[in-house]
Amino acid sequence: METERYLLDAMLGKISTYLRMCGYDAAYVLDRGVEADARLLEIAREERRTVPTRDRALAASAPDSVLLESRTVHKQLRELVDAGLDLTPAKTPTRCSRCKDCGQHFWKGSHWDDVSKTLSEL
Repeated sequence: METERYLLDAMLGKISTYLRMCGYDAAYVLDRGVEADARLLEIAREERRTVPTRDRALAASAPDSVLLESRTVHKQLRELVDAGLDLTPAKTPTRCSRCKDCGQHFWKGSHWDDVSKTLSEL
């Protein structure tokens, strides 16, 4: 089964880290130097990514999107769970929490426990 792929808009950088730690392929537009919605939509189509966003117009324009209405990370994570995402941290890290293709080895850093605690409270 193919891993779900996400492209998070500029307002959701912290959410990308949580998704990566749960094993999702979660790209963050600012990591790619992208700010324009038109380019974000182009990438989402090309790479077949769902676009989590707080921007209603962007969500309406994306081929597949998840509109998040909350402003806090915890509530945004709750909205993702309500939308059907499994936000259980991977037992063994499969993706770097800071980038997509750094080629580094993955390990449970000091932030792993904090992230796990936050996710368990959802």
